Amino acid sequence: MAGVTDRPFRQLCKKLGAGYAVSEMAASDPRLWATDKTTRRLNHAGEMAPIAVQIAGSDPHMLAQAARFNVDKGAQIIDINMGCPAKKVCNVACGSALLKDEALVEKILLTVVNAVKVPVTLKFRTGWDRQHRNALRIAQIAQNAGIAMLTLHGRTRADAYTGEAEYETIAAVKSSVNIPVVANGDIDSAIKAQQILKITKADAVMIGRAGQGRPWLYGQVAHYLRTGDLLPDPTPAQIKPILLEHLQDHYQFYGEYQGVRTARKHIIWYTKNLVNSEKFCAQMNTLDSPQRQWQATKEFFDELINDGNRLTYSSQHNLKNVNPNKQTGVCM
Repeated sequence: MAGVTDRPFRQLCKKLGAGYAVSEMAASDPRLWATDKTTRRLNHAGEMAPIAVQIAGSDPHMLAQAARFNVDKGAQIIDINMGCPAKKVCNVACGSALLKDEALVEKILLTVVNAVKVPVTLKFRTGWDRQHRNALRIAQIAQNAGIAMLTLHGRTRADAYTGEAEYETIAAVKSSVNIPVVANGDIDSAIKAQQILKITKADAVMIGRAGQGRPWLYGQVAHYLRTGDLLPDPTPAQIKPILLEHLQDHYQFYGEYQGVRTARKHIIWYTKNLVNSEKFCAQMNTLDSPQRQWQATKEFFDELINDGNRLTYSSQHNLKNVNPNKQTGVCM
């Protein structure tokens, strides 16, 4: 979710019902703290609490220094990333690559926990590959080190995002520790969230990729878990102000040049499967100013709204996303 869960997106998801949202992964190397990318990732001005910052690295003392640095900048929770499967992260022995070295995992967790007075949490995977699953041992190490909460993605590092999540492993971890456990992986609807909570006995669910272009999903899940009632997906008339406000915040956060370019992926996610979305996105990707991009997006939704007799979604659209009776599955 790097490049996605920036401050504008986190703030929007919190407004729409997410109870907790973690920042993009921030490097522990102090030489990178002054770069534009890291400075922006650590910008929490006006963000709704709780403010959770995720740090990544492999040097215990450097990670501890990063934790203190972020707490001084307003972080209320420090989350250690041992779950990212990206090659550029694992190739430098960070993220889920750390799961290979349990002694180093223990040293990292103890050092960071002792470095700050705020809660420290851990995001990890079920193991390095399917022949080397060690989630139960990592969970015990984490609990003994003073980690306040575990978030477990139900895949190994080698799985990346393929196959199905191992909910039975999350259930085993939950039953083996006394600290909160958050289930993560393939949760894309309110009903799916409820099913996973029942299967795993987890304390919460974390939704990542399914929230791309669907920031209202977090509120849908929270509402269903609280009331048992399914909320329908928003209509184009309801999506329009959400997206336009998101774009305005996005441009303000990134500036005009970078803002218009990084907003493109969000617009594509929001409009996926809407009628004429492919044609619209192809044209939108040629626009190089926030004003023109914003206006084109507004006009696209105005046309959908005004032509109310036309099918809003394309024939390829999965009906579970538009029919509340067919939905299948809150943190972010």
